[in-house]
Amino acid sequence: MKLIKSLAILSFVGVMVASCGEAKKEEVVEEVVVEEAVEVVETPNIVGVASANADFSTLVTAVGAAGLVETLSGVGPFTVFAPNNAAFAKLPAGTVDTLLKPESKDKLTAVLTYHVVAGKFEAAAVIEAINANKGKFEVTTVQGGKITLSLVGGNVVLTDANGGTATVILADVAASNGVIHAIDTVVMPK
Repeated sequence: MKLIKSLAILSFVGVMVASCGEAKKEEVVEEVVVEEAVEVVETPNIVGVASANADFSTLVTAVGAAGLVETLSGVGPFTVFAPNNAAFAKLPAGTVDTLLKPESKDKLTAVLTYHVVAGKFEAAAVIEAINANKGKFEVTTVQGGKITLSLVGGNVVLTDANGGTATVILADVAASNGVIHAIDTVVMPK
């Protein structure tokens, strides 16, 4: 019996030594990450978008003369009802030249800020607001005056404080700090 116990112990020790002596194989997995360069194109701000469009050159000149470049390049968001060059050309002869003079800066600033509304209002939201308010929606401009928005023949029309009107001819021009809607006539505050 002693011999069987001794053999049993020896075989147990042998199994233990053999299993401990085996080298464990470790699998090394190397992970390779391939990154692609992605070019991020940032949408310019309102001034940048307007500056890149030749149809807004008069507006861009006026914004510079009024000292509003920094403001309209700010965080916003802003909605700008932007008169195109043809809209400025409809003004009486000499009006634009007079507004661009340094002594007219306050009046020019009032006219330009009358075209700006705080907040981002894309065309769908404007139309929804007009329809929800019995066909007319009044907005307060950054200048402090009011403009009434309505729909005429499916187009958004602005009516200024003097009864003058302008039609949106191009909507939803995206900018990083808001949206631009091009209009065909300069609207005027009181």
